Amino acid sequence: MGEWIILVISYLLGSIPFGFLIARYSSKMDIRTKGSGNIGSTNVLRVLGKKAALITLIGDMLKGVIPVMVVKFTTENLILLYLTGIMAVIGHMFPIWLKFKGGKGVATGSAILLCISPKIGIMTCLTWLLVFALSRISSLAAIIAIALSPIYAYWFCGLQPDLPLFCFALAVLILCKHTANIKRLLKGEEKKI
Repeated sequence: MGEWIILVISYLLGSIPFGFLIARYSSKMDIRTKGSGNIGSTNVLRVLGKKAALITLIGDMLKGVIPVMVVKFTTENLILLYLTGIMAVIGHMFPIWLKFKGGKGVATGSAILLCISPKIGIMTCLTWLLVFALSRISSLAAIIAIALSPIYAYWFCGLQPDLPLFCFALAVLILCKHTANIKRLLKGEEKKI
C-alpha cells in the first residue's frame, strides 16, 4: 500500500504546472494561449523571458528530483525508484490540475536521469546542449538527447538491463509528446530560439 501512495504523490508533484502558475501570477496570463501553447520553460522563455523560464525550469526539475531522491535514499527497491520517476514525468505531461494537458517532460525527465544515474544524466544534458548550440532548436535537442539516453544507459550499465529499459520507457514517453514537433522538424517549420 505504501508503494502506491508514493507513486500517487509522485504523480501529484509532477502535476504541479510551474510554467502555468508563474505566468498566471506574474503576468496575469494563461501561458497555454501564448507562443507554442506549452507550459514548459521553452515557451515561458519565448513569452516571459529568462527569469521566468529559469524559475519554471528549476520547478519542473525539482518536482521530479524530490520524489526520486526520497525513494532513492529510503529504499533499495529499484522498480519503485524507476516507477516513481515515470509517474513524475506522467504528472508533468498529464497534470490533473490542467485537465491532463501539460508539458513534454524534458526538464523533469532529465533531472530524474541525473538523480538515478549522474553519468547518463550528464551525457543526456550535454547532448542537449551540443545539439541546441548547433541548431538553436530546443525540441530537436530534446528529441536527440532523450532518444540517445537508452544507448548511454547500455554503454554505462550494459550488464544491468533494468536501467536501459527505464531510459527506453522514459524516452518513449517524451518522444510521443514531441510528435507535433517531429512533424514540424521534418517540414522545416520548427522555430528556433
